[in-house]
Amino acid sequence: MPHADVNGQRLYYEDTGAGEPVLVFSHGLFMDHSMFDPQVRAFGERRRCIAWDERGHGQTQTTPEAFTYWDSASDVLGLLDHCGVQQAVLVGMSQGGYLSLRAALTAPDRVRGLVLIDTQDQPEDPEKVKGYDQLIEAWTSEGGPPQQILDTVADIILGPGFPEREAWQAKWRQIPNESVRQVYDTLTSRKDDVRPRLGELAMPALMVHGEHDAAIEVEVDRRVSEERPNA
Repeated sequence: MPHADVNGQRLYYEDTGAGEPVLVFSHGLFMDHSMFDPQVRAFGERRRCIAWDERGHGQTQTTPEAFTYWDSASDVLGLLDHCGVQQAVLVGMSQGGYLSLRAALTAPDRVRGLVLIDTQDQPEDPEKVKGYDQLIEAWTSEGGPPQQILDTVADIILGPGFPEREAWQAKWRQIPNESVRQVYDTLTSRKDDVRPRLGELAMPALMVHGEHDAAIEVEVDRRVSEERPNA
């Protein structure tokens, strides 16, 4: 199984296909690289595709210290170095978009384009965080996450009726509580607002947003697409 030793972490990744531009897929909260399997299959015959597990997720081995999405941005740039890729299109869903934006701001010359899926450029809504806090407290209670909590998480992340929700819920039951809290703290402690810096990003960007997204309103990405050049 391929791992890259980057920034003190052992990042799990899968590197398949061939062709330019290289596509790097970064998943959302509580997901892993496999959420992009359909896209990798679709593009793999004509593009090199790299999908990876971010800190605290999947098969990546993560140190226990707190981290930010700027650290995750450094991780994906380090993964590019490890794979010998000078420039790539970064595809990110939700928190994968947070780190992709920050990677583009950190090293714009390494990012050929952005595909941002159900993501945002500002901190979490404090009112929503109050509800999320209660959800995570119940998730990490003694005895494992109750089914009702897993159903709520699935409704937020995947949407009602998503065909693979039970498979994802089975994965979520295996996540150690300390990892749940670590990655959740990274999400909700995000106080930096990168909206004023969007004008620095000249590379093309595609904004994709589900109209039934329960976590981030579609108007957020509509606004980002209007404020960003080449979006």
